[in-house]
Amino acid sequence: MDQREEQEFAEYFTARRDAVRRTAYLLCGDWHRADDLTQTAFVALHRRWHKIRDRGALDAYVRRSVLRAMIDETRRPWRRERHVDAVPEVATTDAEVGESVATRSALVDGLAKVPPRQRAVLVLRFLEGLDVAGTAQALKCSEGTVKSQTARGLATLREVLGDAVDDLRSTS
Repeated sequence: MDQREEQEFAEYFTARRDAVRRTAYLLCGDWHRADDLTQTAFVALHRRWHKIRDRGALDAYVRRSVLRAMIDETRRPWRRERHVDAVPEVATTDAEVGESVATRSALVDGLAKVPPRQRAVLVLRFLEGLDVAGTAQALKCSEGTVKSQTARGLATLREVLGDAVDDLRSTS
């Protein structure tokens, strides 16, 4: 890449890294893994920067890279989660903790219990603000698949969170 392209990439990276990292965190529920996913996505983007003609599609390209990296990581045997009877650390909510922090914590904990594909659909639809068509395009699947994965993911969240899911849907 020449100096101009390097500068363009640096500007894009600086402008979007926090948003991409937040999306990655919502997908995986761990800041360290979110950093890894974000780095993987931006490395892939940097490799292909000179080939990308439509600069308006950069967000979609990075989002798709994060999703693919997250799904690939969940398929690796050493990344599979192990379920145990007792949770080693339980988040406690004091009276001082604001309602929004408790809601966000509950949402992240609930998302961690949703299968990766359904979690990706829920994050893209309700937290990234994409419509059904945009989510289908990002995941390279049909709109019907997005709708069914949304329904299944929300059902899982309802089991975990109870009535709080309906409050989250009404705010999106």
